[in-house]
This record gives sequence, structure tokens and C-alpha cells, in this order.
Amino acid sequence: MPFFGAPATPTPPVAPAEPPPPAAKPGRWTVGDLHIHTIQSEDTQQVSTLDQVLALAFDRFGLDWAALSNHLRESSYDNDGNALPPEISFPRFDSNGNPLRRVMAFSLAMAKYEVPRIKALQASGKYADKTIFSSFEWDMPTHDHGNVGILTDNPMSDAALKAVSQFEYLFTNRDPVMFPADDVAAWSAKDARASSTHEDVLKAIAWLKKNYPDTSYLQINHPSRNVGKYTIAQLREMNDAAPNIVFSLEGMVGNQMEGNRGGYVSADIPANLPSRTYGGVDYLVAKLGGSWDALLSEGRRIWNVADSDYHFTTSKGLFGSGYAPGEYAKNHLWGDIKDPKSLLAAFRAGKLFAVNGDLIDALDFKVQSTKATGEMGSEVAASQGEDLKITIRFKSPERNNFEYQLGSGVYANVKPVVDHVDLIAGDVTGPETPGTPGYSRAVNPSTRVLKRFTRSDWKLDAEGYFSVSYTVKAGNNQYFRLRGTNLGTDVPDETSNGEPLPDAATPDGTDPIRRFNTINARNYADLWFYSNPIFVKVAAL
Repeated sequence: MPFFGAPATPTPPVAPAEPPPPAAKPGRWTVGDLHIHTIQSEDTQQVSTLDQVLALAFDRFGLDWAALSNHLRESSYDNDGNALPPEISFPRFDSNGNPLRRVMAFSLAMAKYEVPRIKALQASGKYADKTIFSSFEWDMPTHDHGNVGILTDNPMSDAALKAVSQFEYLFTNRDPVMFPADDVAAWSAKDARASSTHEDVLKAIAWLKKNYPDTSYLQINHPSRNVGKYTIAQLREMNDAAPNIVFSLEGMVGNQMEGNRGGYVSADIPANLPSRTYGGVDYLVAKLGGSWDALLSEGRRIWNVADSDYHFTTSKGLFGSGYAPGEYAKNHLWGDIKDPKSLLAAFRAGKLFAVNGDLIDALDFKVQSTKATGEMGSEVAASQGEDLKITIRFKSPERNNFEYQLGSGVYANVKPVVDHVDLIAGDVTGPETPGTPGYSRAVNPSTRVLKRFTRSDWKLDAEGYFSVSYTVKAGNNQYFRLRGTNLGTDVPDETSNGEPLPDAATPDGTDPIRRFNTINARNYADLWFYSNPIFVKVAAL
């Protein structure tokens, strides 16, 4: 301290504080399935009760969230497969007038059986830490199936269930007598029924957008399973009608225990090659530069997902369907997920990768410019000509769920191993205009494998990830996405120059046990993962 009257020592200048780093958004990686059936779907062969399916999803295979998605058709059973009581159901007869079963509209069965049981289980503490909700699989007029979730502001509330019932009345051909008369009168006063044309699908999407713009979704399931069910222009129309609602494609399809993977059973002729699976993946997504890439080339935020489409695994020694929820197909989703609404928000944001057979169980994929860092589902700004640093980090689990004999519960202790990862790039050229030839464009000719990484490229980092980085120059507006597999680039009947080949059918045989084990081994020998894209918006210098 200076003496009184002495000049004070100057205080040294203080360096300006560094700006604090942006606060990390809350969230975590979770795993789930958006397409699961129970015994309330007639084609489950009456073997999959609600409690059994939830136990598989959560107790055995450790999912964090699940959307039940029974068919929006007539329901014949309660959650446990019991016949419906006469006072709440309607009779159905065979061609000779003999009684077959009693039925009710599925939306009413959802409200009476499925939702109350889910709520009771969670209230008891069972699955209280899981996110579960009821959606439904809609037979879209002239198309195939779409999963519809109507959450409303209070998912699975009476209001949400009434909304599902209203949707079933308006957009199926269900007999009006199956619904409460007062509801029918109120719904008919507001909207006309529509359930026969593609335009009616657009009306249904418009209805969702008008009434539940932020709390509903429509996912296109197994899009190429049946020949000619969609044109690329129709997919564009559906996304244009409500991009906040129609934003996902089930590219990594379920029903993988069928002899024809995914149930893609169209005649095996060259014209039907776009209606096959390729490494268990729908052609729309698996085809490099195909329809998914065409949609991404417009900057559309349309995400690929992997679902089980679970009905049963095998039945009666004769029928095969698919793996249990969480057993084979998984969606790894980042978000602050606490309930169905936050799950939908995370799903819409698109930080997600989809995988079969647990080929990987962690993925860190980033594109870094001088301005910002982009992750899956996001857009990063860059200046033309600047370096973009692309980082890819992934892990695989110690084993997947491959059973040495299907259904034995005895695991083969196979550790999945990634052979290579493709960094795929495509130019973003902007939206196509309805009515122009570009609106029917089903290819993106700019899509290419920018770099193929193998084990000689990546290194094991301190956190146990295999890690590799790559630098490219920012050119046009573009997107980057990843694809990886356990297969080599040229495996007979599986890959050619790194591209997946159409899956051959597993023929029927006299020994069903051997056939199902062959199908199971086929599936676990042919594993893929796909990331969602990162978009780069380039500003000219």
C-alpha cells in the first residue's frame, strides 16, 4: 500500500473476458422403436399380449421409449387376447352367415384397453422411467401404411383418444354405427369423410395440421414394399402439405424374420428391383442417389428410421415375422426426452441414427466450419471455399442379440465389427416446383461416396470410440450423411463396389427350424447403419 500522498501504483489493464461457450442443450442418447404391434392387431396370430410386448421391449431388450402402433382396423380382442363382450362390440359373419367374431373400432379398443393398461403399469412403478404412448398404423388410401401419432397437449388423455377416434371415423370406411352417435353428429358437422384417394390422404394430413400442428406425426412405413404404391411426387406432396408432420421414412424396415426380408414379396423380376430390400433396407433409402437423396437435395428435413414392426417372431412352426422391439432394429435418438411430446420434438429435430443388429451403439458425427458445428439433423453455415472438418466417432457393443438357435435365449456372443463407413455427400439445389418435371425427379445425380473409411483409417481414442476426421472444401450447398456395414465392398450376392445388392429370398423347406435359423443367420451376417444428414449452407465470398 503506498504512503499517504504518494502516487498510487497504476492498476494493470484487465484483459477482456472470453465469451462463454454456448450452453449445451440438455439431452441424452436414448433408444426406441416407433412401430410395434400387439394382439389387438389381427395379424399377430394372437400370440403377443400387451404385457408380453412391453416386457420384451423394456425388460429384455432395454429400450427407453416405444410407440405402440396397432392397425387402425376393426379390433377383435382385448390386451390379453380375450374375445370382446357383446355389449360393446359388433358381430362379423362368414360367407355362410355363421358368426366369426365380435369387433369394435380400434380407436375405441385403444381407449378401453391399451391406454388404461399402460397408465396402470406406469402408475404402479412398472416402466415409470420409460416413455410409452399409443399411436396407430393407418391403411392410407391408394398407398401402403403410415404410422400416425396424435398426442395433443396431453398425450393419451381423453381428448387425445377422442382425436384418434375422430381420425378413424373421418379417414377410414369404418361403419358409423361403431362410434357414439353424438360424436358422429359433431364430427360430420365439421368435416366430410374421405378414405379412397391420394387426395384424401392429403386431406387427412391437412386435418392433422389444422388441429394438431405440433403434436402429431405421420411416418411412411416400408414405402417400397408393394409395387407402385407411391410416386416421388406424391411423397413430396405429403411433405409439402405439412413438413412438421410428414418428416420420417421407415427405411430400415421390420418383419426381418420373413423369408423375403421385410415382407417384400413382389415377383422377383427386374422391373420389381425397386420393391426389394437391400441389406434389409428399403430401396428408397438404400439406393445411393435415389429417392431419399432426391428429397434431401431439396433441403427437405426427412429422416430415416429403423423399426421392428413387431407382430411375433415365429408362430406355429410355420410363420415368421420379425424381431422383438429392441432386439434387432434400433433408433438412437438424442434429446431431452421426458414424455411423448418431448420425444416427438427430439424426433423432429433429427439427431438420430438407425441401426440393425447393434452394428454400432454410439455415433458422434459432426461437420465444423469457422462459424459453427453441425450435427445430425442440423444445418451449419460456411463460407465458400473454407475448410470443413468432418469428424466421425463410433462404438460397437461387446455382443449383439444373435442367438445360436433362434428363440433359445443362448447368445452366440458375436461382437459386431464395422468393416467400413461411407461418408456420402450430395448437393442441395433447392425445392422443386409442383407441376414441373423436377417434382417427379427420383434421383440426385450429385450424390457420391466422398470417402470410404476402413479400420486402417480410424484410431481408438481415449473414450473408447473409433475416430477419424476428414477435411473438405465448402463448395455448393450440400449435405453429408453416413452409411456403415460389417460387410466388405465386394461380397458375392451381398455388395458390389460397396453398394448393397437386393436381398434374395430364403426358400421354404421341409424343416422350419432350420429355415428360421437360416433366416436369423442371414440377417445378422448383413448389418448396416445409416445416419441422418447434416446440411451445410454456403455463403458466397
